[in-house]
Amino acid sequence: MRVFPKLVLVGLFFVSTLAGGSAEAFFHKRKAPRPPSNDYFKKLGIERPEKPIIAPDFTLEDLAGKRISLKSLKGNVVFLNFWATWCVPCRQEMPTMEKLHREYRKAGLEVLAVNFRETKKEAVKFVNELGLSFTVLLDEDGKVSEEYGVWSLPLSYFINRKGEFVGKVIGYRKWDSSEGKAFFQDLLAEKP
Repeated sequence: MRVFPKLVLVGLFFVSTLAGGSAEAFFHKRKAPRPPSNDYFKKLGIERPEKPIIAPDFTLEDLAGKRISLKSLKGNVVFLNFWATWCVPCRQEMPTMEKLHREYRKAGLEVLAVNFRETKKEAVKFVNELGLSFTVLLDEDGKVSEEYGVWSLPLSYFINRKGEFVGKVIGYRKWDSSEGKAFFQDLLAEKP
């Protein structure tokens, strides 16, 4: 019975020696700080994919009737947002998305707002009321929304310049906050 505690002590000594030579080094060893971009994910509540996944392509019409595909935007950072006119958090979030769009569109940010199962007339009225200038797409039959797993609005995906998902978030965020801007600045700084 007394052999077991001695083995545990020998094991702890061996581990502490490997970790830095003393028990003090083992218990007080500090980890390197995380890169700041990790904090943006946490602060903004953005869920990350476990491995790189290419965003499924789709083609929808914008409010002018022009057909736009997701793959045509490869090389840009895409903020893909699913929304509806009756969604109160969507109405709150859209002005912050507009500010991002105006500030970062020349740097390669594409804001795509996919309207969930409403008519063009409803979407146009909403867009004009809020003074939005980013691209609004119509998903009148809901097929793209279904493919992207939309069950709550607003829902946003972030796609890097390679066409890969970077993150997903459900619900309103203040995207023009310092954390939101820093998140998009980091994405825009990455090379394709």
